[in-house]
Amino acid sequence: MRHLEQELYSLRQDVIDMWKLVISQVANAGESILSFDKELAQKVSMREKKVDAYELKIDSDCENIIALHQPVAVDLRFVLAVLKINSNLERIADFAYGISRTFIANPTLILDAELITLTNLRIMIDDVNKMLNQGLDAFENENSDIASAIFSEDYQVDEINNNAPHIIAEYIMKNPDRTFECLQLIASIRKLERMGDHCSNIAEEIFFYTDAKVLKHSGKK
Repeated sequence: MRHLEQELYSLRQDVIDMWKLVISQVANAGESILSFDKELAQKVSMREKKVDAYELKIDSDCENIIALHQPVAVDLRFVLAVLKINSNLERIADFAYGISRTFIANPTLILDAELITLTNLRIMIDDVNKMLNQGLDAFENENSDIASAIFSEDYQVDEINNNAPHIIAEYIMKNPDRTFECLQLIASIRKLERMGDHCSNIAEEIFFYTDAKVLKHSGKK
């Protein structure tokens, strides 16, 4: 195996490992909201530095491959895509960390089950988890058809985010004593929506790598 091929294989494995860690972080952060599990929130917080370490290593490896091997064609597209996927994964993990910190900083915070149902929070969390897993599946199998499904999932996440403020405002009018809880929920929903956006960004990079297509600003959604 050529040295470049070895470097690319190692880079691919590191990205996959980081991806699986981020999937775990998002799943745990989401479950910590739904089940009010502070231990899960603590777990997300403790593993944040591991995600950051992956990001730094992958960035460095991409830079070294470009500088030392000057890849071309599909190899270059792969490295460039990985650079952007790496950044998006790290941001997704940051939002998961932010959700966990909300519950760590407010140990008595418990969301009303009615409010979770009204805002479709569980559906939103499931959608984000699904998008992340679809992205990994598309990347591992170099399959842009799988990646394309992420865009429609992101639409649903956006819709839930857009509807949430109106639903929560009505809830606050009826339950003013739960205003603080509602504000924390709005913040968490916004973080989930941003995760969805980053998943869409990742799908775009998979298209770029596999099909040599640039979808950014193309209205592909």
